[in-house]
Amino acid sequence: MEDSVFFRMREIDKDYYLAGEAVHALKKVNLELEEGEYLSVLGPSGSGKSTLMNIIGCLDSPTGGEYTLRGREVETLDEEELAALRNREIGFIFQNSQLLPRLTALKNVELPLIYAGIRPRERKERAEAMLEKVGLKERMDHLPTQLSGGQQQRVAIARAMVGNPGLLLADEPTGALDQKTGAQIMELFQELNDEKRTVIMITHDMKIARHARRVVHIIDGEISEGEVPDA
Repeated sequence: MEDSVFFRMREIDKDYYLAGEAVHALKKVNLELEEGEYLSVLGPSGSGKSTLMNIIGCLDSPTGGEYTLRGREVETLDEEELAALRNREIGFIFQNSQLLPRLTALKNVELPLIYAGIRPRERKERAEAMLEKVGLKERMDHLPTQLSGGQQQRVAIARAMVGNPGLLLADEPTGALDQKTGAQIMELFQELNDEKRTVIMITHDMKIARHARRVVHIIDGEISEGEVPDA
């Protein structure tokens, strides 16, 4: 159904120019994402997956093609509208958690709600609920340096979820973690998707990609649907 489409890309190109030479980072990409999907974008370094992530996340603009997010034509939006759209619709999770080191876990999770204009009492309540959800009820007042790598990533996931965005967009979310901790983070993503949250993972790792319900491959800026081969 049309209203179940979270975003649609049509013939998306992205070109960069280095020393006068054109670099075609994305080539005629066509991609749709339904509400509640769990998608992995699998590709090696230099394949264009980070460029694709930035366009999905409204952090960069395509050179050509059409990108519609929740029914809005993204290229028609100004910077203020794009910032509001990102804050409302997309929760970002990066390889390194990117927590602010002088803020507690609770205060880090509250940050998106400050930007959204939520009052202090409600901010605190919502941030506490999200940290409890990711298993960090006893670590809310800890600084990032007092948390393990896996705990820091859980704080980052709570921060991404606290505004109840339509999409969780994760860039190599287990890349800085050991195998056991990475598996725990993947279990958490599965739980979130089971709650009908829409999730995209950007990864170079077949084992990580295999956790998603749908996989697209990106090579030299071109997208193809496909399964992840068995190990």
